[in-house]
Amino acid sequence: MSTSLVLTVLLAYFLLLILVGFVTTRKVNSEMFFTANRNSPWYLVAFGMIGTTLSGVTFISIPGEVGNTHWTYLTLVFGNCVGYIVIALVLLPLFYRQNLVSIYSWLGTRFGEKARLTGSFFFIVSQLVGASFRLFLVVGVLQLAFFDAIGVPFWLTVFITIAFVWIYTVRGGIKTIVWTDTLQTVFILISVGLTIVVVNKALDFNFSSAIAAIKESPLSRVFDFDWRSGQNTVKQFLAGVAITVCLNGLDQNMMQKNLTCRSLRDCKTNMFSFSFLFLVTNVLFLMLGALLYIYAEREGIVLPGKSDDVFPFLSLNYFGATAGLFFLLGITAAAYSSVDSSLTALTTSFCIDFLKIDPGNKEEKKKRIGVHIVFSLLMIFVVVLFRELNNSSVISSLFKAVGYTYGPLLGLFTFGLTTKYQVREKYLPWVCLLSPVISYVVNCYSEQLLFGYKFGFEILLFNGLLCYLGLLLIRDKHLTRRA
Repeated sequence: MSTSLVLTVLLAYFLLLILVGFVTTRKVNSEMFFTANRNSPWYLVAFGMIGTTLSGVTFISIPGEVGNTHWTYLTLVFGNCVGYIVIALVLLPLFYRQNLVSIYSWLGTRFGEKARLTGSFFFIVSQLVGASFRLFLVVGVLQLAFFDAIGVPFWLTVFITIAFVWIYTVRGGIKTIVWTDTLQTVFILISVGLTIVVVNKALDFNFSSAIAAIKESPLSRVFDFDWRSGQNTVKQFLAGVAITVCLNGLDQNMMQKNLTCRSLRDCKTNMFSFSFLFLVTNVLFLMLGALLYIYAEREGIVLPGKSDDVFPFLSLNYFGATAGLFFLLGITAAAYSSVDSSLTALTTSFCIDFLKIDPGNKEEKKKRIGVHIVFSLLMIFVVVLFRELNNSSVISSLFKAVGYTYGPLLGLFTFGLTTKYQVREKYLPWVCLLSPVISYVVNCYSEQLLFGYKFGFEILLFNGLLCYLGLLLIRDKHLTRRA
């Protein structure tokens, strides 16, 4: 694959994003950065959220993981779809009717200022580390595939890519993100679809024979009823519900897009439509994963030891220049549709919850731009730090650890919605800090402590339950919910 061709295509891609950012911000105002003036078409939001949900990590991980856990991931996706229904029926009405910009403002109304800041803090830590980790993995692929060949150092690659993101998000914010995510979702789906076509052609399959081959393969196993297994069907399904409610419904990044829709009805339509598109997209990724392993077995190809390397390895070495080029575009689109929305959500959460900026105040625009710059630089720093650590197990462990910070958010919102109790607010941050720490320790030693039981994604439910019980212990029996 020609380096000049790759450079031309990637530059054209980023220039296209900048052009979209320019076009969507011609009549921009201060509030548009945070809310898009609540005028986004629901179908654009629904389609664009596919790209945001499928980060660069999942783009390469889902197909590769088929070789280890087969199609058992699908039961998690089924749980995800139920979680989206919960969000549409419970959380969207709550947030939309209160006209919230930051969803953590509700915690302040319900419990007090410390709850609001605690929720926002956990979100900011999770997003900053999580988005940086996803960017680190994708930039690593691009570095090996292209930038090393032209002598561009890793830190400069990271700086340039974040600079591009900053340029097309700094003015329009969430309004621009709605449109760029739609564009990036198109590239993701083209990449996956094209790879499926190329693999089918190499295997002399048509669509029906490909489906038949996948069904006959042991890779298509969906259900696992071993209660000790991390892929147990019931655990996966319940965890899928919890993950979606937390990582979409209680996450400023995802909810900020939903709340830009024109009405509550549009918000709900967007969420129901997105859940269907999400299911279809994940089935395509699982189909691709099965076909990749069938192809490798038939051709006698020795695959890399890490499942995450399977899709990149085959795309860049066996499927031709066009498929390889669209793989790079697909993984770039998946990464940056996640990173650009994370950067905007981080800026929004800090400005609204910590600085208490009025979204419609033009005089505070400089503060917002300053926060946007700071988070861009922080993201660059964290990505480069990951590179300097040069220890994939440490970095992966750190990424998994920040996932525990969603447990307190689940506990806080659930407690607030299902009880009328107030809490002794000075103890609330400590409960939220202890629940993920205890969960992490229990997860590490679950097989010894729980007779061989191994936690999977459902550790999030356990984490949220601990926080809920902790809040119950510090409840103020003399006070009930505030008006």
